[in-house]
Amino acid sequence: MKKKILLALIALILIAPARASQNSPKKDENLEEVVLEDVLDEEMTVPQALSAVSEKAPEEKTLKEKLQDVYHLEVDKYDKPTYLLENILTHKFDEDSIWDRTQLWAGYNGDIGLQFTEGGMGSDHTTNHYDINTINVGFDGFLKNNNADFRVMINISPYSERNVIQNLFADMYIATNKIPHHRIMVGHTRPPVGMEGAYGPFVLPFLARSQISRNFGTVRKLGARVSGDYSLIGYDFGVYSSDTYFQEFFPGAEFIGRVDLKPLGKTDGKYGKLLIGGSMDAGHRDNNFCVVGAHIQYDYKRFMANFEWAQANGYNGPIGRSVDTHASGFYATIGYMLTKKLQILARYDEYDPNHEIAHNNQREYSVGLNYFIKGQGLRLILNYVFCQNDAAKDSHRIMLGTQILI
Repeated sequence: MKKKILLALIALILIAPARASQNSPKKDENLEEVVLEDVLDEEMTVPQALSAVSEKAPEEKTLKEKLQDVYHLEVDKYDKPTYLLENILTHKFDEDSIWDRTQLWAGYNGDIGLQFTEGGMGSDHTTNHYDINTINVGFDGFLKNNNADFRVMINISPYSERNVIQNLFADMYIATNKIPHHRIMVGHTRPPVGMEGAYGPFVLPFLARSQISRNFGTVRKLGARVSGDYSLIGYDFGVYSSDTYFQEFFPGAEFIGRVDLKPLGKTDGKYGKLLIGGSMDAGHRDNNFCVVGAHIQYDYKRFMANFEWAQANGYNGPIGRSVDTHASGFYATIGYMLTKKLQILARYDEYDPNHEIAHNNQREYSVGLNYFIKGQGLRLILNYVFCQNDAAKDSHRIMLGTQILI
């Protein structure tokens, strides 16, 4: 009898929780279901994460595959250099390294020129400083998180007026983009003396720069600079040695600055891109010198146009310093992309090398075609220039050029 009572009590204890759960409100059932679903989701995500880790990383492309990618490369942007062998000549570091990547590159820009004057064919340089042969080899390095980067670039192009060492070293600098919207650079760089004078050789619309750029700008100097880039304004200020091409040891100090306004910077390119700015280059090298300029640049879809003016009271440019020489000039350029690869250009360029001498102006009328096979990475160039000189014979120049970046 006692055994039967004990079995009945055990049965009652086991049955009671089941009945209690059946008699509980429906709300409690939903809560239990929610909890069970949450646990189930967590349990399901674990195997997925584990399976993702266990997947094999994509294999590195072979050299043949990378070269095929270069062959099929399509480039729509022409405002910056495109290096054809970037994926081959770039080394990427491991995650635990402070280095992000290094890149070796080389570039060539040159022409086969035909010049003739009104008296017939000739090789005399009746035009103003047409020396177009650029051969550069560079090595760039980048730290992670924009902490720093550097460039070492040498110039292999021969130049008769400078010795091998003076002409060999081009860009040599270290820089950082760590401060938002800013870039700080220290070393040997091309400062922004004017708009086109600050361009590198591999993004120029024509083979030759404008006359004011050839005389006042496009020269590298040793110094420190800081540039800022915001949606409505950009600027670049620097202090340099007034020496050029390592010819003298700090003959004087030089300040170079540029400010650009971007009135359409908040429109996301709907109405194009407009740049309105000015620049100044002032310093001392034997005597004081000062160059001031203003520029406007507009790009809209396939159309581009720019205008630049500059005036100098002495200058310290690539052909050397010109003390107390009052010179000035301006140019206007328009261009249109006929197709995605073919661009047509026209330019009027006027220069007065010395205000103290009458009837010595130099005017250049240029037309050009650019065929961008692989953007600026592989480009064919055809330029015609009519040079109208008040103090010399008029001349014509036809230039067939090639540009390749690897």
